[in-house]
Amino acid sequence: MSLDELRKNLSALDRRLVDLVAERQRIVGEIGKTKRTAGSGTRDYAREKDVLDMGRKQAQKMGVDPDLIEDLLQMLIRKSLESQERDRVVAEGKGDGRRVLVIGGAGKMGRWFAGFFASQGFATTIADTVIDDGPDRFRKWTDAGVDFDVIVVAAPLAVSGRILAQLAVLKPTGLVFDIGSLKSPLIDGLNELLTVGCHVTSLHPMYGPDTRLLSGRHLIFCDVGDAEATLAAKELFAATMVEQIDMGLEDHDRLIAYVLGLSHALNIAFFTALAESGEAAPKLAQMSSTTFDSQLLVSEAVAQDNPHMYFEIQNLNKFGLGPLDALCEAARRIRDTVAAGDEEAFVELMQKGRDYLALRG
Repeated sequence: MSLDELRKNLSALDRRLVDLVAERQRIVGEIGKTKRTAGSGTRDYAREKDVLDMGRKQAQKMGVDPDLIEDLLQMLIRKSLESQERDRVVAEGKGDGRRVLVIGGAGKMGRWFAGFFASQGFATTIADTVIDDGPDRFRKWTDAGVDFDVIVVAAPLAVSGRILAQLAVLKPTGLVFDIGSLKSPLIDGLNELLTVGCHVTSLHPMYGPDTRLLSGRHLIFCDVGDAEATLAAKELFAATMVEQIDMGLEDHDRLIAYVLGLSHALNIAFFTALAESGEAAPKLAQMSSTTFDSQLLVSEAVAQDNPHMYFEIQNLNKFGLGPLDALCEAARRIRDTVAAGDEEAFVELMQKGRDYLALRG
């Protein structure tokens, strides 16, 4: 057969693949409806394993790379779960026309929450200084008033603290929560809301604005003294597969100093060292390795994010300097070990890290 004929046959096969994927997605939709009717959970890990095991077995039988088939099936499963979760959120939405105000709703996470609430049937109003006034859109959140069933504060940390304090003066009757990455700058405002009898709690979504599937993602709930408000906030996410984590305000910021502060600083140090090395980026790209490429991917994502938000996470956390000091000390120890030619000490450092990481399971 000629090259053109082979390509024509391949294109026909690709069209069949698209048809099969479309048929699979239709069945997935029916499965989702059946699960909701039966009251079953969206995700079934045992079933996923069966599908992947079947795929690998069939691939080996057909002489196809099992890893390729597993990757393909995992992608299809993930898209299926996204579709089922989205349909469940819509079907079991808690909105019913209730009203929600997202302060900072034009920001990345603000837009995510606005979309999430809209999908549940909430009448969603956005307030943000970067938008023009219009139907359900306000540059000044105070112009929107506080007559809402839910108010989400999704502004930068320093601003969020002031907004929470202002809300306490206005005494909204609905549920109020922030989504701040740190709680130290917000505690005073949260306590003021609690003191005047408002229904208030505090959330921290441990996922980014591009997240479409909440399965395997974590959402932290920090009870500030109103257990009913925390339960009400959790109920808003009941239709999703997000993993809900309860955490005290003090524990939150201490742990976040490592989870966000340390990891951000490490990547900033990595790309700063590269940028100031004097080595041309194209030359380093030609000599890249698996480890270098993996680190580069994470560092590029950090470099493209909001530097002002990253500074707030470092600067406003009262626990923030501890992990940074530990990072500097670790780098110094590595340098001293290499400079001294102490291979035993270097191996010991790596073994200690290996043992610690094994504790994560």
